[in-house]
Amino acid sequence: MNDLTNPGLAAMLNIPFYQPIGNECELFEYAFRNRLPLLIKGPTGCGKTRFVAHMAARLARPLITVSCHDDLTAADLVGRHLIGDGQTIWSDGPLTRAVRQGGICYLDEVVEARKDTTVVLHPLTDDRRILPIERTGEELQAPDDFMLVVSYNPGYQNLLKSLKPSTRQRFVAINFGFPPAALEERIVIAETGATPLLATQLVTLAGHFRQLKDHDLEEAASTRLLVYAASLIGAGCDPVVACEAALVEPLTDDADTAQALLEVIKATFGQ
Repeated sequence: MNDLTNPGLAAMLNIPFYQPIGNECELFEYAFRNRLPLLIKGPTGCGKTRFVAHMAARLARPLITVSCHDDLTAADLVGRHLIGDGQTIWSDGPLTRAVRQGGICYLDEVVEARKDTTVVLHPLTDDRRILPIERTGEELQAPDDFMLVVSYNPGYQNLLKSLKPSTRQRFVAINFGFPPAALEERIVIAETGATPLLATQLVTLAGHFRQLKDHDLEEAASTRLLVYAASLIGAGCDPVVACEAALVEPLTDDADTAQALLEVIKATFGQ
């Protein structure tokens, strides 16, 4: 079997690089082969979207991604009639296109969508695997190679933004977290070409910052932000300036907290 954790080989095969943390790749494949919908839970920037892109390429299936938001409607997912050239034409939405093509439909941050929107997913997430399109009278049967994947950040959950238990129990689920330090260093190196020393420094910083989550910081420093910092440094940016831009300012607006984080960064880089 090809080692897809090798960034060079993954690039040659046109597969987005992804560093597995556990058995998530195998679980995704089991869900796909058994026509089961998948729910991915995890904090911002931990690799959920990259993971789905990696698995879609690995399984050679088209991937249609929808970034969910407060104004997302069922029609945005399923489709609507459009008027053009004096006639009314039906236009498939992304969910319908994925069902017709036999692709993977990924709804990113699904809890951001309106509550009535998720109801349209229910017939696709049980043994029926159908998508009723009321406006055209169609009832699409999902082919075996169609898969529905949704994700959300549990840290954002509250009474207004959460998945109903009746919806959650329609999915098998994988819980994502930030990778162990050694693996996170490997990711930073693979993504940016950073030196092992720089990767260690950045991952150590992230560890310190993550201890402040729910105290001085609402969100933890993500692997994505570490990649941003390493990219800036690799382009010649001063490490302290790069980390302030990539690791401090995105995480807090509080001046005292920002100054404290900056002091930790300066100590890390000997300034």
